[in-house]
Amino acid sequence: MTHNEKAHDIVHVLEYNAERPHLMIPEYGRHLQKLIDQATIIEDREERNKAARYIIKVMGSLNPHLRDVLDFQHKLWDQLFIMSNFKLEVDSPYPIPTREVINLKPERLGYPQKFPKYRFYGNNIKYMIDVANSWEDSELKSALIKVIANHMKKSYLSWNKDTVDDKAIFDHLLELSGGRIDLHQSSEELLNTSDLMRTNKKVSNKNMPLIQKNPLIKKNNKNIKAKPYKNNNQK
Repeated sequence: MTHNEKAHDIVHVLEYNAERPHLMIPEYGRHLQKLIDQATIIEDREERNKAARYIIKVMGSLNPHLRDVLDFQHKLWDQLFIMSNFKLEVDSPYPIPTREVINLKPERLGYPQKFPKYRFYGNNIKYMIDVANSWEDSELKSALIKVIANHMKKSYLSWNKDTVDDKAIFDHLLELSGGRIDLHQSSEELLNTSDLMRTNKKVSNKNMPLIQKNPLIKKNNKNIKAKPYKNNNQK
């Protein structure tokens, strides 16, 4: 047999992943999957139990970082049954999962507020307005309403980056409160737009790098010049 014929025979018996069975949990690899497949066809139940316990030890050694996780052994046994395609019949120390339970999808969680009309205010503003509506008329309630209105104006400016009339904020507050909070006839004025814009700028500057915050650093960096390269071998 020539060298080319031997190479052809070797290539002919190679297995490709596309031709192999699908792995239930690829993280454990194909060798562990083969161990589980061999344990599944063992006829003696006691021998199957021994093989299952050995496989659990191997699975645990492959995930040493999860040993302190709550119910770590329970997770391993569940994964063992999943990788056996629920065909392995052994005595498990935990309830044996079923295919229906594993494939069960959780219920969809509902959002606290659906399709808010004024998204730039956020859900917290609406929650504060609801709290103010639940209070009886008092100086404390009036103070809370004023805080809410100023915060609404601040949120409006942070998103729209423009001036806003207090009447627009009062209109939104009246709408979001269900018509129960009306500041159109109030004599008090909200904070100045320039003051709120200055506050928003200070908050945004907290996330800026130090080199952008400090003008002295920027100025010094502009004056820094690269030193010319000096070759010591030159005479």
